[in-house]
Amino acid sequence: MSLPPSFLTPSQLTPSHAELLVELGKLDLKFSYTEDFASMMSRVWCLLLLASVALVASPATATEEAEKVLTLDHSNFTDVVSKHDFIVVEFYAPWCGHCKSLAPEYGKAASVLSTHEPAIVLAKVDANEEANKELATEYQIQGFPTLKIIRNGGKNVQDYNGPREADGIVEYLKKQAGPASTEIKSAEDASSVIDEKKIFIVGVFPKFSGEEFENFKALAEKLRGDYDFGHTLDAKLISHGESVSKPTLRLLKPFDELVVDSQDFNIEALEKFIAASTVPTVTVWNNDPANHPYINKFFEGGSSKAMLFVDFSKDKDAFEAKYKNVATLYKGKGISFLLGDVESAQNAFQYFGLKTEQAPVLIVQQNDGQKYLAANVEPDQIESWVKDYSEGLVKPFIRSEPIPEVNDEPVKVVVRHSLQDVVFNSGKNVLLEFYAPWCGHCKSLAPILDEVAISFQNDPDVLIAKFDATANDVPKDKFEVQGFPTLYFRSANGNLSQYEGDRTKEDIINFINSNRDDKSAKSSSSVEPESEAVDSAKDEL
Repeated sequence: MSLPPSFLTPSQLTPSHAELLVELGKLDLKFSYTEDFASMMSRVWCLLLLASVALVASPATATEEAEKVLTLDHSNFTDVVSKHDFIVVEFYAPWCGHCKSLAPEYGKAASVLSTHEPAIVLAKVDANEEANKELATEYQIQGFPTLKIIRNGGKNVQDYNGPREADGIVEYLKKQAGPASTEIKSAEDASSVIDEKKIFIVGVFPKFSGEEFENFKALAEKLRGDYDFGHTLDAKLISHGESVSKPTLRLLKPFDELVVDSQDFNIEALEKFIAASTVPTVTVWNNDPANHPYINKFFEGGSSKAMLFVDFSKDKDAFEAKYKNVATLYKGKGISFLLGDVESAQNAFQYFGLKTEQAPVLIVQQNDGQKYLAANVEPDQIESWVKDYSEGLVKPFIRSEPIPEVNDEPVKVVVRHSLQDVVFNSGKNVLLEFYAPWCGHCKSLAPILDEVAISFQNDPDVLIAKFDATANDVPKDKFEVQGFPTLYFRSANGNLSQYEGDRTKEDIINFINSNRDDKSAKSSSSVEPESEAVDSAKDEL
């Protein structure tokens, strides 16, 4: 997932899981256009939490706190980082709304941590600054804000996966600055470090030496940003689980079987064990922040995603047990299961083009973007429907806005259900824009496309059209839409190409005239660009 960053916002990713999450959160984010769903999802829930934080500070206090945050750039970054065993760096962009929201919280945390012994240093880099973009690429910055924990003078880099409000930042970083695993010597120690509402991983050993213990320490160091670790000589100090006589990794969790053990201390095997054990059989999606880490893990997984949305106030009890039985039946078979509250998931309904009255509704979304749907499903129907889906007997669900009854604007509206007729079967030369209503670059391009369409309004062989890719499914086998706006041109004879030229009226018209297939393309009646160039700068994606 080491991808070069882009620095414009907002944009859209082609993986449909990513599209879903952007739509769900309506986040003011920029993700690398090819960023995979897992890496993106690792940041989404933290940012959703950030958006809910109320930020209040007096100007004077905020200024003083902000001064505790070091400002770094390409000229001093390496020198400053090399002098610290532990430093936290925020990569931000001045226009990013979430960066602006984080700033006062980050400043408060920096002020508190400056008095820690030893002091914990917080810094920031404007990753939107041209001179700093090489630095951002080096640190694999794919969105804003991104925080990195840098250790040992720059030798070790870790993603920051903690809270985004001041108190949480302070608590998280104090733990991160300490040892990766805490020794548990007494029941009091255990109760002080183990939160029964969170996942906790403890190593039980007959002695703190040997290959198993060294592998455990290496694992704790590697995964310390994601989990809390402890180690002990006495399994009886841990409130859950049986006594053991040989080295054991014990994972405590607030769901399913509560305690699971592994005695295979191969690091790769332990990582796989932890990854498999930290996802609930059924992930719950509601307004409880305690569930957000598990929602994150659910969407990080590489399997297909089954999502059942019901009204928790009325139907949760009727569906929960039977849905979990189905999830248990298909565990390890390439499908993960989530149970969501309709009230908490209204944006999901909007994304899928559904209405509340279709709930209870079961949706399966594959990694390739293909979706399958059962509306108004009954508890007893779930198992048979999932079986039919797994055997390929369920037809895909295609999201589309209604075909417009009136379509008389210069730029014609195309929806998924009209795409075939308007673009592929019309026999016309069609320039098609894939856009998002919230995309600033799309808004800037809109009047230019209007002018292009007006220029061709007397030409029956040319059509300028637009397609809302947030409300209609994009056929992935025909179009690659990695960012907004994306423009494609399909000639009358069926040649399909992506337009990547300047976004000016004259350049777009020149492209159409150069690539159209009908006779009028070479006749004197072909549209020529006006001599006066449109005053519009190119927005590079």
